[in-house]
Amino acid sequence: MLLKSRCEPYELMVMRILDTRAGLTNSERFQYLNLERGYEGELKFDALTEILGEEIFIINDLLLKVNNSYFQIDSVFITQGGIHLLDIKNFQGSCYLESDKLYSVTTEREYKNPIDQLKRSAALFRQLLQSHKQNYLVDPSVIFINPEFTLYQTPLDQPIILPTQINQFFTKLNKTASKLNEDHKKLAQTLLSLHQTKNPYTTLPDYQYEQLQMGVYCNRCKSFLVTIHKFDFVCKKCEEHERIEKAILRNVQEFSLLFPEQKITTNSIYEWCKADLNKRTIRRVLKRHYTSLGNTSNTYYE
Repeated sequence: MLLKSRCEPYELMVMRILDTRAGLTNSERFQYLNLERGYEGELKFDALTEILGEEIFIINDLLLKVNNSYFQIDSVFITQGGIHLLDIKNFQGSCYLESDKLYSVTTEREYKNPIDQLKRSAALFRQLLQSHKQNYLVDPSVIFINPEFTLYQTPLDQPIILPTQINQFFTKLNKTASKLNEDHKKLAQTLLSLHQTKNPYTTLPDYQYEQLQMGVYCNRCKSFLVTIHKFDFVCKKCEEHERIEKAILRNVQEFSLLFPEQKITTNSIYEWCKADLNKRTIRRVLKRHYTSLGNTSNTYYE
C-alpha cells in the first residue's frame, strides 16, 4: 500500500536544466550525475516493491525534522512487526570497508559511509517516535541496488543488504505475516503530516537569468537546433518531434522551477522560449493549462 510515491528531487531537476542551459563545472557535473544515478536506483527499488503481497504501508522520500536536525529516508516500510528504514544506494564497481570508511578498490577514493548516515537517521527517527509516544521496533538497512556493485570486507554485524541479498529480503517480507491496524494507520498519517517539503541544506550552483541559454531545446538529445514544422518542434540533430504545446509547457515548468519568484506571463515565456512562435500561441497554451490572474494589461498565470 503506497502512501507516498517518489518524485524527482528538486535538486536533480534544477541541475538537469542547468547542465543543458549553462553547463556545469566538473565538480557540479559529478554532483549532478550522482543525483541522476541515485534517483535511477530508487526507481529500480520501487519496481521491486510491486511483488510485496502482505499488508505494508510504504512511504517514499520522507524528509523529517527533529530538534532542528533534518534527515531523509528513501523508503519507510511499516509492517505489523515493526518499521524498516531503507537507504537505497546505486553504487557501481568494487568497494571495501576499512575502519568504518568506504573506499573504491580501483581509485582508493574515499566515499561517505552510508552506514553512518543511516545510523544517524535511525537514531533521530527513534527520537521522533518517542516524542509522539509511539513504540515500534525500528530496523534500518542500506540496500545496494546495483547488481554490478561489490563490497569487500563486509562486516556481518552491519545493516547492509547487498545486491545478491535483495531477493531474499523481499522473500522474507512476503513470508512474514503482516496485518495492519488503526495504530499503524495513525503512525503513517503522523509521519506524512511531519514530512518537510523543502530541504534547507539543498546545494545548487549559483545562476542568473542572463547567464542561461534561452530557447527551446530537443527533449531527447538536448540540442538547441530545433525548428518548427506545422504543429511540432523538430530537432535537426536527432530528428525528434515534439508537439509545440507540449514543448511550451515543458519550458514553462523549467522557467517556474528556476525562477519561482517571477510571474509566468506571455512575455516572460515568449522571451524564455526564444523560438519562432507568436505570442498568441503561447497565450492560448497558458490559458488552456493555467489560471489567468490580474487585469488585461498585466495578466499572469498560476
